[in-house]
Amino acid sequence: MRKPVKSLVLLTIISFLFLNSDAQLKLPMANGIAGDVKKVVEDYPNRFINLMGEVLNQHPQSTDYYCNFKVNGAEETFVTRYSAKKEVCSWEALMLTTEHFEKAKQKFKSLYNQLQNMLVKFGGVAYKLKGEYESPDESKKFTSVLFSFEPMNEAAVKLKIEISMQFIEPMEWKVRLMVYDRDREDNERGQTIEE
Repeated sequence: MRKPVKSLVLLTIISFLFLNSDAQLKLPMANGIAGDVKKVVEDYPNRFINLMGEVLNQHPQSTDYYCNFKVNGAEETFVTRYSAKKEVCSWEALMLTTEHFEKAKQKFKSLYNQLQNMLVKFGGVAYKLKGEYESPDESKKFTSVLFSFEPMNEAAVKLKIEISMQFIEPMEWKVRLMVYDRDREDNERGQTIEE
């Protein structure tokens, strides 16, 4: 065989091996947060214990902890543990604070695009994130997208991932990313005790 043919055959064989392997080459997304969100979700079964740093604030019914790793593009991140009969926790990243609605809207859309259809693993199962985009409206002052997991099962039903955009007086828009426990749906009643 001539040299160009040998090179072509070798290139074809290598391409075939890479295309048919179970491993995938994952390139980091520029300014992306996908890897950070995956890290947070993977620690959800541990109640975010591996993400908690020093105490940030103590409140009567909760404690905020610094997050012990830097989240790409976040202004601040923290874990909150609530003192309740059943342990409830949340993780939050403030992704942007700005006076400009359009800049906040752009960040909100960017976060949505990075999370929509993203694959995450926890509890030994791979899930795809799905959320229905709602375009922020300056007159509403608050917009959020709540992501669900596909396939939905018992392990995934309480874990929620949400992005929100909110106007805070006097002139700030804040864009947040949250991962948290959701004990019950908004329209679901809690336990009633009659005396």
